Amino acid sequence: QLQLVESGGGSVQAGGSLRLSCATSGGTFTTYAMGWFRRAPGKERVLVASVNWSGDRTYHADSVKGRFMISRDNGKNTVYLQMNSLKPEDTAVYYCAARTSRVATIFNDPEYWGQGTQVTVSS
Repeated sequence: QLQLVESGGGSVQAGGSLRLSCATSGGTFTTYAMGWFRRAPGKERVLVASVNWSGDRTYHADSVKGRFMISRDNGKNTVYLQMNSLKPEDTAVYYCAARTSRVATIFNDPEYWGQGTQVTVSS
């Protein structure tokens, strides 16, 4: 059973940066495509960014393209989300997620979820 633990959330002013980390354990990390989802207040949870098992293919939603970057360190069993030029509309709970796949980059049906970390961006 893969376990995911997020860290790095917090409060920041618009234009600032945060780096989210998701440490995993209990599974073979390179078995999984990894992703970051977010749920804004009153909205559905949506995929923000994802990366394939090796880290050489990534996806970023249009709303974050050019500002956020997903990456993974397979030696540390960790996936990251670097968030720059943050906007108030980025305020949400961010979830790390995993999907067993050595093919997929994009996925909307994770098998495993982290507990979520709050990101709040003030104007």
